Amino acid sequence: MDTDPAIRSAIDRTKSDQLEVLKSLSRTASTETEFSTELNGGIRKSKLVGSSPGKRNSYHIRKTRSTQLNKVDFEEVTSSAALSRASSASLGFSFSFTGFTPPPQDVSDLNATLSDDDLSPGGDIESGTKRKKFLIEPTLPIYLKFTEVKYKVLVKSITGTNEKYILNGISGYASSGEVVAVMGPSGCGKTSLLSILGGRISNNAVEGSVTYNDETYNKSLKRRIGFVTQDDVLFAHLTVRETLTYAALLLLPKTMTKQEKEDRAMDVIYELGLDRCQNTMIGGSFVRGVSGGERKRVCIGCEIIINPSLLFLDEPTSGLDSTTALRIVQVLHNIAEAGKTVMTTIHQPSSRLFHKFDKLILLGKGSLLYYGKASEAMPYFESIGCSPLIAMNPAEFLLDLANGNLTDISIPSELHDEVQTKDITTYGKANKPSTNDVHEYLVGAYETKVESKEKKMLAAEDSKECIPAQHVHPKKIKREWGASWGQQFAILFLRGIKERRHDYLSWMRITQVVATALILGLLWWHTSTSTPNALLDQAGLLFFIAVFWGFFPVFTAIFTFPQERAMLNKERSVDMYKLSAYFMARTTSDLPLDLLLPVIFLVIVYFMAGLKETATAFFLTMLIVFLCIIAAQGLGLAIGASLLDVKKATTLASVTVMTFMLAGGFFVKRVPSFISWLRYLSFNYHTYRLLLKVQYDEIPPYLHVTGMDNGLREVLALVVMVFGYRLLAYISLRRMNLRSAS
Repeated sequence: MDTDPAIRSAIDRTKSDQLEVLKSLSRTASTETEFSTELNGGIRKSKLVGSSPGKRNSYHIRKTRSTQLNKVDFEEVTSSAALSRASSASLGFSFSFTGFTPPPQDVSDLNATLSDDDLSPGGDIESGTKRKKFLIEPTLPIYLKFTEVKYKVLVKSITGTNEKYILNGISGYASSGEVVAVMGPSGCGKTSLLSILGGRISNNAVEGSVTYNDETYNKSLKRRIGFVTQDDVLFAHLTVRETLTYAALLLLPKTMTKQEKEDRAMDVIYELGLDRCQNTMIGGSFVRGVSGGERKRVCIGCEIIINPSLLFLDEPTSGLDSTTALRIVQVLHNIAEAGKTVMTTIHQPSSRLFHKFDKLILLGKGSLLYYGKASEAMPYFESIGCSPLIAMNPAEFLLDLANGNLTDISIPSELHDEVQTKDITTYGKANKPSTNDVHEYLVGAYETKVESKEKKMLAAEDSKECIPAQHVHPKKIKREWGASWGQQFAILFLRGIKERRHDYLSWMRITQVVATALILGLLWWHTSTSTPNALLDQAGLLFFIAVFWGFFPVFTAIFTFPQERAMLNKERSVDMYKLSAYFMARTTSDLPLDLLLPVIFLVIVYFMAGLKETATAFFLTMLIVFLCIIAAQGLGLAIGASLLDVKKATTLASVTVMTFMLAGGFFVKRVPSFISWLRYLSFNYHTYRLLLKVQYDEIPPYLHVTGMDNGLREVLALVVMVFGYRLLAYISLRRMNLRSAS
């Protein structure tokens, strides 16, 4: 059909204009990509963990626009309909009379851009830069096998003590390159199983066999096994980068230089997508820090930094949204792809998360309900008569079964007939199956249909997997420390100062000390020693100084080891450092911070109260107070380390400090002989006598201070307390460490 020349001319002009728009948009997209490349070319990015959502979305928009531009058929633009489609495609949208709909031909391309690889943080997509993959470094493959694992605990009751089995004969295996999920309701024994397989529980309460390349657990495996606990055990005031750097410096072998260890820490940061928050504090209950997902990735980073062969994680996705949980699981897949074995407990995964797992262990009341490929779990339960009656998340379906809940789930005919027969015989009427009935049926079905088959597969996999392991048994790995004792001390000392400076130098503590000093200075304003009463008043001030700086450090130090017990157990479980290096660094890193506030206090009080105005007397007073603080701190450390319970330690410290104060020689002048020895244990007593000696060349007799010579005996007594209390604290920590390891 002939077209009017005017119409044809209009169409040609419109076509020409539209082509110019398309070319312009194409040039704009190219320019944006080149500009982004220039901006991000020098920025270090990860290969495994994706960029921020904002940048990722802008990238997908540009990529989709470019794809749609390429798909436009320029030869079709000969009608108003074709022009409309081209115009809509150039903007990345398609409109119709029924509303807004995406172009059908581009749905597959859009899905391709939202692949799982984009959920795992990686290199800079826009700039095209790729980092060397850290997790592909070679590692010792370990074949984990566990057979008939049982675990029992003692339960105390009014009638006596009874044994309760938490696990009842769990068997299975895990090979390198697999991600194994352990599922089940709360209290079914997931964490107990993971702790046993990870070597965290190894006492007489455990029965069965757990082997690693056909060898039982030994200390050389500590550095081959990573264990991420359910609770995030991290220092709140350290940044992400500091946390991973200190872990690298302490854990990585001595053959690596300090720079190489720091580079490894940065590699892990970029691998896990933590580069944008690397300078943010971890945070805690009262400190704002990184998000929950980032905190969990930091915990994973602390474990994978040593390139372990086995990685255990206890509910790493709990409390996270589905997208963050998917990123965590994608990270675990990337770790497994490097030849490592990953086993994780998981509470209630999404359907997409569930299909990410290679194997599944389903527990119910400590018994094994299913072990095998995760993709075969649903067909297995359908084969025994349990299938969902409505569309349901596979994980929810499995958890309902493990709980004995058959709501919206078909009841197996065998179970139904058995329950009906039993109930009619007993009660005269039929009832629905109880949770115990469902549990017994599932356990029996697994033992009948799967367990014998799995045992044969276990034997076959055992013989197949152990061939390479015959040449590299875990026990042949030499146990060695990542740093020398001196290096461990230096690293822990610096870490301790960075962590606790926020507490020690908080405005509340400074205000407390300064306010107390001002009140004392005003109450004892320019006291004189001209009369006995005035001198007694000044002696009261000196005794208060001795009591205050004996009381204050004790109640600060008793929290040290109870609060860090979880961190100490975690780091010592992988031989991060020697206990002696930790103890020395922990006790000495407090000294610079502990001695700063007393200087401020004494500068205010000493001159306001009008004490002896000589430089010698002032500095001797300061040294005596320092010695008292260090001795009192040792007592607090000893009490905290021996009890490791804040409430018990606080109670004992209160009684002890009160006793020392009363025996300090100010309140009671004549102490009965049968209890007079108690004052020699009091640092308040020795500090008070030394302060009197410094202020008065000749101590007046009405102060009732006898046997005071040059003060050397009192100094020696305080020095003995400084080292004696700390030795007691170290012995208590050593005993605690041995108990936890046994």
